[in-house]
Amino acid sequence: MTGEAPLMVVDGAGVVVRWSPRARELWRLPDSAALGRTALHLLTRAGDDPAGPAEPGSGPSGIEDHEGNPVDLRVRPVPLPGGGTAWGVFEATGDTSVTGPQDEAADTRNAVLDALRANTRDAYFVVDAELRVLSLNDPAVTLCAATEDEARGRPVGEVCRPSRPLEFDSILRDVVTAGTPVTDYVVRLDPASGSGPERFVRISAFPLREGRGAVLSLVEVTEHMRTERRIEALASVRERVGRSLDVVTTCEELVDALVPGFADIAVVEVVDAVVRGEDPPLSPLGREVPLRRAAFRNAVSDRAAQAHPLGDVRALPTPTPYSQALTDLKPRAVTLDEDTPWLAADPQRARAIRDSGARTLLTAPLAVRGSVLGLLSLYRVRGSDAFDANDVALTHELATHTALSLDNARRYTHEHTIAAALQRHLLPPDPPSQTAMEFAQLHLPADAGAGTWFDAFSLPGARTALTVGEVRGTGIDAATTMGQLRTVVRSLAALDLEPDELLARLNDTVVRLAYERQALPTGDPLHQEPLSASCVYVVHDPLHGVCAMASAGHPAPVVAHPSGVIDVPELPAGPLLGSRHGPPFATASVPMRDGSVLALWTTSFPASESRGRRPSRLLREALSRLDRPLAELRDDILYRLRGTPGTHDVLLLLARTREFPADQVATWPLDPVPAAAGTARQHARHRLRTWQVSEETAFATELIVSELVTNAVRYGSPPIRLRLIKDSTLTCEVSDGGGAAPRIRHARTVDEGGRGLFICQEMSHNWGIRYSAEGKTIWTEQPLP
Repeated sequence: MTGEAPLMVVDGAGVVVRWSPRARELWRLPDSAALGRTALHLLTRAGDDPAGPAEPGSGPSGIEDHEGNPVDLRVRPVPLPGGGTAWGVFEATGDTSVTGPQDEAADTRNAVLDALRANTRDAYFVVDAELRVLSLNDPAVTLCAATEDEARGRPVGEVCRPSRPLEFDSILRDVVTAGTPVTDYVVRLDPASGSGPERFVRISAFPLREGRGAVLSLVEVTEHMRTERRIEALASVRERVGRSLDVVTTCEELVDALVPGFADIAVVEVVDAVVRGEDPPLSPLGREVPLRRAAFRNAVSDRAAQAHPLGDVRALPTPTPYSQALTDLKPRAVTLDEDTPWLAADPQRARAIRDSGARTLLTAPLAVRGSVLGLLSLYRVRGSDAFDANDVALTHELATHTALSLDNARRYTHEHTIAAALQRHLLPPDPPSQTAMEFAQLHLPADAGAGTWFDAFSLPGARTALTVGEVRGTGIDAATTMGQLRTVVRSLAALDLEPDELLARLNDTVVRLAYERQALPTGDPLHQEPLSASCVYVVHDPLHGVCAMASAGHPAPVVAHPSGVIDVPELPAGPLLGSRHGPPFATASVPMRDGSVLALWTTSFPASESRGRRPSRLLREALSRLDRPLAELRDDILYRLRGTPGTHDVLLLLARTREFPADQVATWPLDPVPAAAGTARQHARHRLRTWQVSEETAFATELIVSELVTNAVRYGSPPIRLRLIKDSTLTCEVSDGGGAAPRIRHARTVDEGGRGLFICQEMSHNWGIRYSAEGKTIWTEQPLP
């Protein structure tokens, strides 16, 4: 034996720590391929069978170099430079005649392998071609809880008890037959007695020469796998939970993140008030506080039993681990068996636990700042896979993260519930049908509450105003802005403005509101949020058979004619409300036959074309059948939608025009002479008697007619016309060609004139002035019994 330098040096664990140039020459393995590997792997891969003596004809030690030449090895202790002893593997030379070469080779080989097996911490098995155990070391005996005598001759699968034995045997047979090694194959081992902690091992298998078997190395990685599982669960929850601002969806995200990786069954129950966005109760949770089952997932598909269905609301029985967790706000792990005493307090849950086969429970409170939002319950069905202290600590962290996400979702729900309620109260009820127009509205509000509005109201002269608008954004701010704009539209409509002028003044209002937002403190969320809105305003005049309309960045209405023609008027597109620059608003007049249907809609209407600027095919198909009640037409459109609006309101206002009764309107041209007032009174008296108007109302109307005609003759210019309209109110209109604006004067006691408009104001319910290209019209309205 040379004695000067060993071929390799092996530490107490059997790992090569030094690899000599002579070893590189013999086995053609660089340092990187040898250092850190076990010597047993290197020796057995050279072709020896470490299970027994070498066969006749083999080399002195049964070890061959890279060319197949036998190599005789000797092992003896060698000192390490830093202190301690290791095993040196030397190349033996010289005379071997003292004993037979085969006997000495067998003794040397067995000494080498016995030394490596006895001094390594890894578990090793040597198996034959049928995967029966030939030998094993002490760590293997400890790992598998079987003595060496009990293990020898038995299939290695029976000794190790892998959780998937068929897969285990298949992989090892491939190693033996194909001669391809397998490394880093992780297997879960079942406990020997059927109970106890589960264990994980990482297996490396190397074939022996000529398919005679394999060498297995098993390294226990139980704690590593548990840690890896906890890390994956934490990463999954952080990635998936909190992406939604819906309470129930957040609970579903949590169970999806934890099952099946971390638990076999997961249940999330939330305080019912939290689902509605209300403030959560403080801990300890009262016995009568109901919880809603929000999410459930079971990875054991053939055991999908659960105590209560999703959506079920009930209080927790006490005392149980669940109620205790919501009392002290501490998670707890519990072993489940037939003798668990608290199961009697909750029979339904006990039945579900038995049916599911759950063996361990980990329950944790979902709480934030001392307030209880809900409860997380995790179950595992394998008794060998019990929750440990690290699992409890991790679940507490996951529950805290989820509770913060739930609280964010609750606050969002709370704010948008208020916004939706505010929007509902700011919108008008179903508009009542007018003599010349009937209505039907379809409003599918978004959950978040939005700034969409509609309105329909009567104007003097049997006319009707319709409007649909949309404030950009959602929430309380959009809803309150919507209410402001709807009120402004009503106020401006009372001034009898043309649609384009009304939108221009409405735009001025939005600009002023935007300036007010900019004046807010920089920390206010509204400070940097731009304000804009769209709106379309339509005025229908049945006496002239036209609709005057104007748009501020809003889609044009759809007109469905009785003939079946569906038309979208070429309406000049004005700028959005809130714009400081842009083209002026313009009014378009559209002829409107009786029986036509007018559809005003928002850009969020499903399947709208051209980026929401053109009506959808759905709307066109529904409007092609006008021979049915308007409410039925509205319902048909609703059924075609088949969905919810999502983040934006869906709004549709339908209006059908009707003929205004010709006998309810009377018009007389008047000569521009002082006697015209008396003539007008006679016309009015006769018509009011025909309409069977009360004497009191008729007297007031004659006085109003006299004053208005006198003013038209004195201060206006021809032509002069008187018109009376009997609708829900009695309207009196006097028109002339003058453009001068009359005003109410406060005449003194001795003044002979100046009381005309004052008298009209006192005798009527409402009055106003309307300007047109032909002049102006002064009108009054009086209520009819």
